[in-house]
Order: sequence, then C-alpha cells, then structure tokens
Amino acid sequence: MLRLPALFTVPGDALAGAAATGARPGHRTLLAIGSSLCLYQAGMVLNDWADRAEDAEERPHRPIPSGRIRPSAALTAACALTGAGLALAAAAGRPALAVATPLAATVWAYDVTLKHTPAGPAAMAAARGLDLLLGAAAGAGPVRAALPSAALLSTHTLAVTAVSRQETRGGSSLRPLAALATTGMLTGLLTGLVGAHRRPRLPAGRRAAAAPGLPGPTPAHRPRHLTDHLATALGAAYAATAARPYLHAVLNPSPPLTRRAVGGGIRATVPLQAALAARSGSAVTSLLVAALAPAGRRFAGRTSMRQVSIT
Repeated sequence: MLRLPALFTVPGDALAGAAATGARPGHRTLLAIGSSLCLYQAGMVLNDWADRAEDAEERPHRPIPSGRIRPSAALTAACALTGAGLALAAAAGRPALAVATPLAATVWAYDVTLKHTPAGPAAMAAARGLDLLLGAAAGAGPVRAALPSAALLSTHTLAVTAVSRQETRGGSSLRPLAALATTGMLTGLLTGLVGAHRRPRLPAGRRAAAAPGLPGPTPAHRPRHLTDHLATALGAAYAATAARPYLHAVLNPSPPLTRRAVGGGIRATVPLQAALAARSGSAVTSLLVAALAPAGRRFAGRTSMRQVSIT
C-alpha cells in the first residue's frame, strides 16, 4: 500500500523549497521532509481505502480487496500518518504547520472526494506545490521566494495527473500531448531563465554565514556559472525522463503506454526538483536531490507500474 518507489520523489519538495528561500537544509528541513513523507504515505493508504470498491472489481489483488488488510486498519493508519505529519510540521515551527494543515486537507479531499472529478488534477497539483512550500516555511527565509518553484512543480504535477486519468483504459492523445508541451515549456524555463532568477536578499549576517560550496545565498561577487550549468543539465535530464514516454503515449495512447508515460512523469519529478534547487543557486542541495533518482529507479524496477502510479 505504501508504494516505496514513489517515496523518493518526496524529499526533493522540501529541499527545493528550502533552496528557493536561500536557506541551508537544517534540522527543521529534516522535520519538514518527515512531515511530507508521512502525509504522502497517508494519501497512499487513504487512496486504497477510498478505492476499495473499485479495486474489488478491477484490481482484486490489491491489499484491501484481497483481504490482507482490513478497511478499518487502513483508515486508522491514514489518520495516524496524518497526525504524525502534522506533529512533525509543528515541531518545525508555526509557519510549517500553517502550510502542512492545508496540505493534509488537500490530500484527504483529493482521495475521498475530488480524485474522480474534474478538480482532481488541480488538487494533486496543489498538494505538490504546498509540499514544496512546506520546506520553505520550515526554513528562515521568506516563503514567498519559493512561490515560483512551487508553481513550476505544480504545473508538472497537473500534467502528469491529467495523463494518469486514462492510464487504465487508454484514450485520447490530447492529454499526453499537453503533458509533452508542458514538459517543453518547463524545460525552457529551467534552462533559459536561470540567470533571470533572483535570490532573496538576506541580512548581512546570513550572507556572511553562507560557506562557499554550500546551499546558501551566493555572494554578489561570486559568479554562478556552476549552478547555471547544473540547472541546464538537470533540466535536460528532466526533459529526457518525461518527454519520451509522453511521445509514445501520444502516438499510441494505449493503457500500457499511458502507464509508462505516467511512470516517466513521476520519475521526472526528481530531476525537476533538483533543477529547481540549482536554479535557486544551491548546487549541493540540487546534487543531493538528484542522487535520489537512481535509488527510485532501482526500487521501481522491483515494483509494478500500478504501484508507482500517481493515483
């Protein structure tokens, strides 16, 4: 029920959020990551609980319809994970809790009410954006500085979720075509606007405390060629991961190829997060996020595509 491979796409949200504010990851960032993981897992379990009737007909091998897990146990676990996520956010500070609360509400609203409605993709996109803002709120920088990164991540998630709506039955080529176009647009923003992105201004003491090579504010006299090139490379990796399976789904929107497109979109989340961190000037943070991709691919190879599905 917990879909381990998908978990590797979660820590990058908080890390990219922290990078966008110019903050170095610290213990509060770790708390935000823990909160994100708990809330994400709550959504995974709640998804199976909400879909238990549908799974009984279409996927009887799933844990609840097969009888391996009782519905009441799944609901209890979802509640416990939600509570743990909010508790960890509270430990990271009031700003983090203020973001985690609507994030938890969005997760529950999506799984219980919105998933099968036209608002479903937007709700999923909002959850990803809020998850990045949770990492920003856990730091000491201004949360508003992370809004552009949250918008880019939300746009990617919206495209992937829209494609996932037809992964079990196939359908039109329009959704994967729109996702392919979105990938191209986001890649252009990541690789073409790096120099135009401005980092938040921090007090002099904070600027002085940022050690060379660490994810912190870049001194005005120091060129940012490294992070520029890194963002370009990671943006290209994002495009390469997502674009090919989207194109295949455009040419043949069958259920297997659509599921591959969804899987590619999910895997592309990690290089996107890494590119956002590099775009914010945090080279070490971006490399740390990028390192999660091989681990995710390794575990995904042992798991069915249905298990890493965004829905």
